[in-house]
Amino acid sequence: MSAVIPPPRPATGLVPVQPLDRLEGGERLHGLLWRAGAGWRMISSAVLGGGIGERAWVLNAQVSHGYRRTDPERHLAQLARDAGARGPGVGLMTAADVRAYGHAHDAGAEAVATAGLGVRGWAAAPGQGAAAAPPPGTVNILVALPVALTDAALVNAVATATEAKVQALLDAGFDCSGTPTDAVCVAARAPGGAEDAQAFAGPRSLWGARLARAVHRAVLAAALPPG
Repeated sequence: MSAVIPPPRPATGLVPVQPLDRLEGGERLHGLLWRAGAGWRMISSAVLGGGIGERAWVLNAQVSHGYRRTDPERHLAQLARDAGARGPGVGLMTAADVRAYGHAHDAGAEAVATAGLGVRGWAAAPGQGAAAAPPPGTVNILVALPVALTDAALVNAVATATEAKVQALLDAGFDCSGTPTDAVCVAARAPGGAEDAQAFAGPRSLWGARLARAVHRAVLAAALPPG
């Protein structure tokens, strides 16, 4: 595997994502890397760096539609190292072409989303769930806030982002709540300094409302075809 890393885009806002490009198994694949740096605490459902903790980067990596590796966390960690990311981070993966990402801002909140909707449905569908991992499709969401959140507010922020994602998919004309492999990462400033950590991030709280609007616009942009 060889990796070609284009120069980063000019930094704008909280989440200046860097496009990545690599050749893997004879296929040209892409990625988005946010080099957050120090001072960030994240909550994520990602296969790499999931849970709550301080994280320095987030990688959203495209993989092939026939992805069959059984060590995705090791794969993502290697891709991040190849891109020059250092320290603990979050690794997401998707079969979607991440170059078609949506990026939105709302009063300080910022969201980046990619949408692979080939395998989609409703979360509360009838039937027993499968033990094996489903094929990759995936709506991946990264949202960043310029304030600190308590642990409870971080969990609240994930729920708010998920609600906004479903609203965006319905607004885009998809009869679904998502795909079986959707993932989310919420980044907030590490606590410290004069300001207290925000205790709420529900959709009617100050920062939860901003997060929801940013996620809604980012997912809508990623889900709708160009033009």
